[in-house]
Amino acid sequence: MKFQALAPANYLAGDEVVDLFHPSIKALASSLRAEHGDDVSFARAAFEYARDGVRHSWDVQDPRVTLSASEALRAGVGLCFAKAHLLTALLRSGGIPTALCYQRLSDDGSSFYVHGLVAIHLQGSWHRQDPRGNKPGVDAQFSLTTEQLAWPVATELGEHDYLQLLVNPHPDVVRALRGATDALALCREGLPCHL
Repeated sequence: MKFQALAPANYLAGDEVVDLFHPSIKALASSLRAEHGDDVSFARAAFEYARDGVRHSWDVQDPRVTLSASEALRAGVGLCFAKAHLLTALLRSGGIPTALCYQRLSDDGSSFYVHGLVAIHLQGSWHRQDPRGNKPGVDAQFSLTTEQLAWPVATELGEHDYLQLLVNPHPDVVRALRGATDALALCREGLPCHL
C-alpha cells in the first residue's frame, strides 16, 4: 500500500488533541519506555495499552465522549478516534513517528462511517495499527509484517482506505466529537461518513 506521507520527523508533534506533553501521557509513555526499551517492544506495549487499557465506548455502552489523548486515558473509555489519539500521543512522546489515518467502512454497503487508526514509522516504513479494541469478530494485533486491523476493507461494499497519513486529527472528526454529548448517539447517527 502506498501511503501519502510527509517525512517521518513531521509526525512527532503534538496539539490539543494529540496532547503528548500532558503529564499523564508523558508519565505513561516514560513508564512503558522504561519497561520496554527498544522501539518495537515499546510500540507494541503502547498499542496494547491503547487497545486493551481503554475500553471502546460502543462495546461497553458508555456514553461519555472523549477526544484528546489525555481525556481517553483519564476516562478509560473512547471511540476509535480517541484511542488512536492516545496511541499517537504515547508513541510520539516516546520518539516514534506516528500518523493518524482513516478508513471508510460500512455495515451494509448503503450507510458508511469513518474509522480511525494509526500508522507508525518503524524499521524504515509505515505500518498501520488499529487500537480500536477487540471483541468477538474483531482481532486487531500489533504487527510489522502483516496488517491485522479490526476491519480490512471490503471494496465490494464501497469501503476504502484513506491513504493520506495525517499529522493532526482530521477536522471533521474533531468537529463531530466536539459537537457530541453522547458517544452512543454519535455512533448511531453522527459519525462522519466520508472525509
